[in-house]
Amino acid sequence: MPDTSRSAVTTVARWRAAAESGDVDSAVACLSPDIVLRSPLTEQFRLEGSDQLRDFLTEAFIAIEGIRFHTETGQGDTYALVYRARVATQPFEEAQLLRFDDDARIGEITLFGRPMPALTALMTTLGPALARGQGRPGIAALLRASAAPVHAMVTFGDRSVVPLTRPGAGSD
Repeated sequence: MPDTSRSAVTTVARWRAAAESGDVDSAVACLSPDIVLRSPLTEQFRLEGSDQLRDFLTEAFIAIEGIRFHTETGQGDTYALVYRARVATQPFEEAQLLRFDDDARIGEITLFGRPMPALTALMTTLGPALARGQGRPGIAALLRASAAPVHAMVTFGDRSVVPLTRPGAGSD
């Protein structure tokens, strides 16, 4: 494989700037035409090709607000980036594992997100938005209806039950 490290550094800088400004066109310009994105939520969701990524990024940049990268590490054809943002009222942090092709374009993105309430909030907005964009309003409604109870349970647990398990939280 050719040394893509210098070009990858440039692509990473462009990718970060595009994400922080919500610039879909600039973000897509960083991608390989045969890009693959792997979801943090399920192995059943995978996007392939820059057209699918354009649709995804358009909705993601609406659903995820205030992206600010705080960590970057990598070399050669592999980098990891981490940012903080918000999804609705939830604080959100995401790590992105980026792999580059021979032309120093992003060929693969694997996402990892936390905390769970932010991920479920993202499920209730991003999935339905993508389905509506595909002209599938019934699937959008089904996705929202199936994700809403999960989000409610996770959010309740995070606010009300999880704090009871912290060390020093008291005993029964």
